[in-house]
Amino acid sequence: MGRFKKSVASLLDWIIALRPKQWIKNVIVFAGLFFAEDISDVHKIVPAVLAFLLFCMVSSGGYLINDVLDRKKDALHPTKKLRPIASGRMPVVPALTLAGILLSAGIGLSLALRPAFGILIVFYVALTIIYSLLLKRIIILDVLVIASGFVLRAIGGTLAIEEAISSWLIICAIFLSLFLALTKRRSEIIALGENAATVRKTLAGYSPQFLDQMINTATAACLISYSLYTLDSNTVAKFGTRNLAFTLPFVMYGLFRYLFLVHHHNIGESPEAALLHDKPIILCIVLYVGTVAAIIYL
Repeated sequence: MGRFKKSVASLLDWIIALRPKQWIKNVIVFAGLFFAEDISDVHKIVPAVLAFLLFCMVSSGGYLINDVLDRKKDALHPTKKLRPIASGRMPVVPALTLAGILLSAGIGLSLALRPAFGILIVFYVALTIIYSLLLKRIIILDVLVIASGFVLRAIGGTLAIEEAISSWLIICAIFLSLFLALTKRRSEIIALGENAATVRKTLAGYSPQFLDQMINTATAACLISYSLYTLDSNTVAKFGTRNLAFTLPFVMYGLFRYLFLVHHHNIGESPEAALLHDKPIILCIVLYVGTVAAIIYL
């Protein structure tokens, strides 16, 4: 019985190390499918779902490498120290082996799905590894790289379904992802306090005030870019309506609600926590998706 419990615990550690909760970030892969009005096209849905799964595969491989490299510093973090690798429950060599399998299989399958999508996955994997080895130590550049990961997901979704890449989709993804990356850094500083620089050197160059200024800029840019997208002549011509502008209140509420949670509950380190557990944000997302669907599909 003891061996059974131990094996189950070990299996759970392997699953936790893959960070399945983080996979919700890959949902942005479906943005291109949704706004291309192809949500009912099976020939588009299948590659979009495969793209989502492949991003889950390679992102988990990247998380494993990152956790191995950061295991000593993570051991000083109040919550990250509980991770399987940082706590020592998951050995380094098996973790790197699994990472290699996931990344190799993800790249191979991506190239088989769509060559262009596969090339993007190769770039995403390379950027993830370089970030873990070097770029995370360079102030400002670290958050830009984190944000670029979201943008590559959005672009990857359009490449997988062989749709034209919308400039507005990229612009909105850039500012939204930058918003999330900056609030993540702010929450890390608040959570770690005086130990922030010990756990991550780049945090010594940030301050809540400095980050708040950049967050305010990213928030405003996100709202403005989405507003311009809804009223752009190409958007109006594509959907045959200007009514997308009526979805702006949902975007505003979602961003402001998230900022409230960051400032009052310090949830920025884990955006998925808000997306999975905060009922007002969940309701806002459901209403937004439903409203957009009604406008462009009905």
